[in-house]
Amino acid sequence: MLNIILFGAPGSGKGTQSEKLIERYELKHISTGELCREEIREGTALGAVADSYISKGHLVPDDIVIGLLEDQLKRCCTKPGLIFDGFPRTLVQGEALDQMLAKYNERVSIVLSLEVDEDELIQRLLKRGEMSGRSDDNLEVIESRLRVYHELSAPLKEFYRNQGKLVEIEGVGSVDDIFASMASAVDQLFVKA
Repeated sequence: MLNIILFGAPGSGKGTQSEKLIERYELKHISTGELCREEIREGTALGAVADSYISKGHLVPDDIVIGLLEDQLKRCCTKPGLIFDGFPRTLVQGEALDQMLAKYNERVSIVLSLEVDEDELIQRLLKRGEMSGRSDDNLEVIESRLRVYHELSAPLKEFYRNQGKLVEIEGVGSVDDIFASMASAVDQLFVKA
């Protein structure tokens, strides 16, 4: 299976690019952010806990996110591969993902890291908030989310760089140009296989 992690700060374009990757490689999309928002919309106890973190710009605790993901993995081993959007976000989650995939004799194939300047990220998120009405896209929460990203998520880059799986992609430019860079990196996996 082709297992891709789409990595990047909030507003880096993960959602947009994941749709294109899903279509090209027929992947199952796993977005822990969407799973959490679904729980919030459904008013579940888990959703209430998740919302108490998300609304402040904090990460949902690892154990909750890992539990959600494990449940998803059990259901989607029939696809040619998976794309993880918004997971892992911490080193603990990265290690947990490796262990979960190993249960199915799978591994992370590649980590595509969308690199975008912080000022650009803030502008994109503020614009998204205006257009979508997402309550977590206001300046105070955005700045908190970016701080959390840099503190907790950035060490994952080194984790995957050390595994030889990290590919940094320039995340500014046209959607199609960014996607072409990502597809080129993924296609190299097939050349090596």
